[in-house]
Amino acid sequence: MDNFFSITFAFMQYIGELISIGVAFSWTATALLSEFGSKRMGNLTLNVSRMAITLIFSGILFWAMGGSPLPAGASTEAYLWMMLSGVVGYVIGDYCLFQCYIIIGSKFGQLFMTLAPITAAIMAWFTLGQEIRPTAILAMIVTLSGIAISVLGRGDHHKLSLKLPLAGVLFAIGAAVCQGVGLVLSKIGMNHYEASLTSEMPGWLLPFHANFFRCVAGVIGFMILMAFKEGFKPLVDGVRDREGMTTAVLTTIFGPFVGVGASLLAVQYTAAGIASTLMALTPIIIILPAYWIFKQPITAKSILGAFISVIGVSLFFLL
Repeated sequence: MDNFFSITFAFMQYIGELISIGVAFSWTATALLSEFGSKRMGNLTLNVSRMAITLIFSGILFWAMGGSPLPAGASTEAYLWMMLSGVVGYVIGDYCLFQCYIIIGSKFGQLFMTLAPITAAIMAWFTLGQEIRPTAILAMIVTLSGIAISVLGRGDHHKLSLKLPLAGVLFAIGAAVCQGVGLVLSKIGMNHYEASLTSEMPGWLLPFHANFFRCVAGVIGFMILMAFKEGFKPLVDGVRDREGMTTAVLTTIFGPFVGVGASLLAVQYTAAGIASTLMALTPIIIILPAYWIFKQPITAKSILGAFISVIGVSLFFLL
């Protein structure tokens, strides 16, 4: 019995770290499912489905916690900031991310997403006046070095050349930039949202309420893109695709709900820097399942590059 309590106590001491590692696995599952879903259903169909399912799940959560399926009311300014965040982070960012999954795969897509903290730091410097410390510049250099090791190699005449399709790399960079910018816009929006709330709510529930409006912008934006790009027939076909819709539901659960909810819980039990670093392990964790599922080759360079990129991300939060 004493051993049981000792083990339980030791477990509770590191509960935040364990949750953070779980979040990294959850986001790994999201990336793999998104790659599969994008290739099966198409980029826009999967994104519209995800946004709609998120709104449905959000309504269920709000109803269970507060008796109403709608988010708490706030100011028009807060709505506009959250909608703008949704356009940048979801419509542009996720479109680029899922497109890069189709072209270069989720393993390399997640590697490029380590650029998001760099973008967020620069955006926060411009908009919020946050200082960029020397360690942040070092982190940027280390992260970029890790990505370069993974995607560059010797070409003709021993010159460095890109070993991935350029279009996939550009989409991946665009996704990382939009995620970083969208994160800062979301932070600004949540500050306005919290300040203008007409009723109290638990702190952990605030991001879910704020994210509702980001998803509304996501649905509208993706529907407009779909109308101009391919029409709505792929969406109708996608809704009838049981396997595809199952993938969309699982992607939504592991992403906005399990992932976001657990990440908020993690920072309540451990330091934010530690939690953020452990949650950034996705580019390393995804290497093996990407090989098993999609037969994406494992090379020493890809492993080394992923480790160096994650070290670069950790420098943002730990130093």
